[in-house]
Amino acid sequence: MRMTDQTADPNAAPQTERPGYRFYVLAVLILIYMLNFLDRQIIGILAAPLKAHFGMSDSQFGLLGGIAFASVYSTLAIPLAWLADRFSRVWIMTGALAVWSGFTALCGVAGSFTQLFLFRMGVGVGEAGGVAPAYSLIADYFPPHQRARALAAFAFGIPLGTAAGTLVGGLLAATYGWRTAFIVVGLIGLLVAPLLRLTVRDPKRGGTDAVKAVPTAAALNVDDRKVADSAAEGPGRAAAFILLAIAGISLVGAALGAMGIAFSGSNQPLLLAFAGLLALVIGASVYLARATASVVIPKPSFWLLALGAASSSVCGYGVAGWLPLFYMRSFGLSLAQTSWYYSGIALIGGIAGIWMGGMIADKLSGRGKGVYPLVPAVAFLISGPCFILAMNSNWLIGLIMPGAQVMNSPLALTVAFLIFLVPTGLNLAWLGPITASIQHLVPAPMRSTASALFLLINNLLGIAVGFFYFGWMSDLLRPTFGDESLRWAIYTGMGFYLTAAVLLIAASRTLKRDWID
Repeated sequence: MRMTDQTADPNAAPQTERPGYRFYVLAVLILIYMLNFLDRQIIGILAAPLKAHFGMSDSQFGLLGGIAFASVYSTLAIPLAWLADRFSRVWIMTGALAVWSGFTALCGVAGSFTQLFLFRMGVGVGEAGGVAPAYSLIADYFPPHQRARALAAFAFGIPLGTAAGTLVGGLLAATYGWRTAFIVVGLIGLLVAPLLRLTVRDPKRGGTDAVKAVPTAAALNVDDRKVADSAAEGPGRAAAFILLAIAGISLVGAALGAMGIAFSGSNQPLLLAFAGLLALVIGASVYLARATASVVIPKPSFWLLALGAASSSVCGYGVAGWLPLFYMRSFGLSLAQTSWYYSGIALIGGIAGIWMGGMIADKLSGRGKGVYPLVPAVAFLISGPCFILAMNSNWLIGLIMPGAQVMNSPLALTVAFLIFLVPTGLNLAWLGPITASIQHLVPAPMRSTASALFLLINNLLGIAVGFFYFGWMSDLLRPTFGDESLRWAIYTGMGFYLTAAVLLIAASRTLKRDWID
């Protein structure tokens, strides 16, 4: 049933929920996001066995972890978010969880690189419906002064999922093989899907915002386009279409190039079918998102926030995906040792950084809206040097203890672990403040779609470019640095943090005039 009037929906939550139930819903959404990242990031810890089994180069593995997932994850997020702005967000997230979990399990039966590539695309199809609707649900369960912290708490799913995927996936792979790891984590998600559908209600849209009439998304698109039309006058609407078209063409080009590398001549019909389907999805996305795009795209803050977050995500996603292999190559750790080592860093550092980012932004928000992007900007300026220092703990200890035999010693590994906690936390500090800011660039009924537009930019750069960049750079540097090429590839990526900080500082100067309460 079309939900154009949620006040008549018997499943809609009341405008004011009991705090206990609100936090229960948040806990369930964190669990779903944890599974989202568990299935997304498990590929990182399985790099060594997958590369050995399928004979992949670092660049090919970068395609598998990047464009295979991000091409469909980013584009399908827009039509699925458009549906979430009009229909039950809970139903959409339940279906998405089942799809991505099923395809994760299928990765465990892949018989070739091509099949694994396609199954990873399937994971992206499902996960496309798992994040933007959750942002919108949280915004409707928590009032504005609590949203940054609530969204930061939701983002705990990232370190929890990364840690779980690294630990569970790595230990299962070390003991039973990489196929078992994929199958087990996929089945876990299929078992959790009914919990979301049966226990979480879809709240009234805009119910926790300031008291005012909140039109439905359908009304904004059909009956009352005043907000969209006023924002899109003059070049605004044209800019929306042109920029989205450019994004779509760029995505098709990237996908074609990646698939051309991934597939041999015998799979050319599959390549053409994929390219045609992707172009169709992009066209539909542009059409469906036109009303929200006409509101949000003309706003400078949207671009500064999205590109700033995306620049940081090139390192955030890319480094996270390659660090397990770095620990094995440069620190000499086994697969099982890496699973414990990196899962601890991801869990402790990630949770601390995300929570502090949201808490500090909410606490300082009384000083102006510009605080929201400034908090992560400062974090990014600190992250890059800390990553480099952590990767060189042997050198650091050698400075303090000249002549000591510290090469990959327990002391050096411990020092590296402690230093890695700092940038791991800081590079996730943006999640609460920036996602909260995006929610306030559009009226409540447009939040899912606005989040999807934001995620389109963030994920195309962060996942597709980031994951591939470090693998490609590692292969490029291998003739010079050998097994240490991945270390130097990660060094080159630290400049993205500086770019992110500059863009977010600029956003702090424009956010106030673009903000919608």
